[in-house]
Amino acid sequence: MSVPLLTAVSGAVWESDLVAALERSDHGVIVVRRCVDLADLLATATTGQARAVLLSADLRRLDRDALARLAAAGVVPVGLFPPGDEDAERRLRQLGVTSVLPADATAAEIAGAVLDALAEAAGGSEAFGDPLAALAALGDTERPALDEGPSLPEPAEGRVVAVWGPTGAPGRTTVAVGLASEVAGLGRSALLIDADAYGGVIAQVLGLLDEAPGLAAACRLANNGALDLPGLATHSRQVSPTLRVLTGISRADRWPELRPSALEMVLELARRLASTTVVDCGFGLEQDEELAYDTMAPRRNGATLAVLENADLVLAVGSADPVGLQRLVRGLVELREALPEVTPRVVVNRLRDSAVPAGAEKQVRAALARFAGITDLTFVPYDVIGLDQAVAVGRTLAESAPDSPVRLALKALASELVGVRRAPARRRLSRRKA
Repeated sequence: MSVPLLTAVSGAVWESDLVAALERSDHGVIVVRRCVDLADLLATATTGQARAVLLSADLRRLDRDALARLAAAGVVPVGLFPPGDEDAERRLRQLGVTSVLPADATAAEIAGAVLDALAEAAGGSEAFGDPLAALAALGDTERPALDEGPSLPEPAEGRVVAVWGPTGAPGRTTVAVGLASEVAGLGRSALLIDADAYGGVIAQVLGLLDEAPGLAAACRLANNGALDLPGLATHSRQVSPTLRVLTGISRADRWPELRPSALEMVLELARRLASTTVVDCGFGLEQDEELAYDTMAPRRNGATLAVLENADLVLAVGSADPVGLQRLVRGLVELREALPEVTPRVVVNRLRDSAVPAGAEKQVRAALARFAGITDLTFVPYDVIGLDQAVAVGRTLAESAPDSPVRLALKALASELVGVRRAPARRRLSRRKA
């Protein structure tokens, strides 16, 4: 049994020699098509004719999105680069091609790399002693996961906290901005990312120019395999010695720029740039694009789902009023259906007695315990004056209203997340009159 293989290279003189060498001897692979360009490759991959492809580093329009489409079609890439060209090798690895070798490798070495890559994609080479058995196990029913790329580093290298909430503006941005600023205020490096695909407002909240969204630029570089740690630092705005901000798109029609596969790369580098990365997500979780497309479709909510899948902690924010609580309960059900492995921590925002009389905190606890089975809650009170003052001057609550109850609640949450123990409050001793 031979592995059906595709080739997609740009004007490489060695392609014909390689194909001939693979056909002369039985190396366990067979070239079924030589694709002329990326469009030809993607079209052929969707037909199920092949299980792997040999890619050249200079293939025109090759990006992470194209590799994600290959993964969705069950085609495993193996990269080839000109001998000694370190830039080409680096680009392939930054795109997410894990198996890369020089183009002057022998046919046996290239075939072996293809079989090893298939074994790894099918579950790891340790589980399959024979690479051809790995191909059989891969089959037609099991396909690599969508947007599969290089694995993220361990959370100890840097933590990603996703701030999500249902529709209705429950205060996701308020919580995200406040949390990131409080983490920075504790002396820890923090990165705030605006990943709301429906139009982010973090730049406006902090008084930053949003003419060139930093996240969109970083995603473009990541999609082309050109994003590195210095590049991410360049596109993130330094608003304090320990806080950086990656501004988001301000227009909803720019959502295709936030590609999930590219955003995963941004999050991977963010773990190395800051100890805590706080991401403000959009509200949408539905994935119904396949109803309108016969092929792999762009996903408007793909950015939100990518962040939630790769986050170490998900904060689900809901508003403490009857409508907001109903949306929160339904949103938690949708989140569980979309991402069963994600267990969020619920943050009840805008807590006030006027919206829920007869003891707001007690009533909210009882409602969420009854209808959502959630008892571990974090409450953030409502402070209209403090929040309005912060937005009006484009500053954080810590800068404009340090005594705001909203700021104090988010500071306590930030201290808990980064493992900083708060100093006990000092009690005032009343003096007795002599």
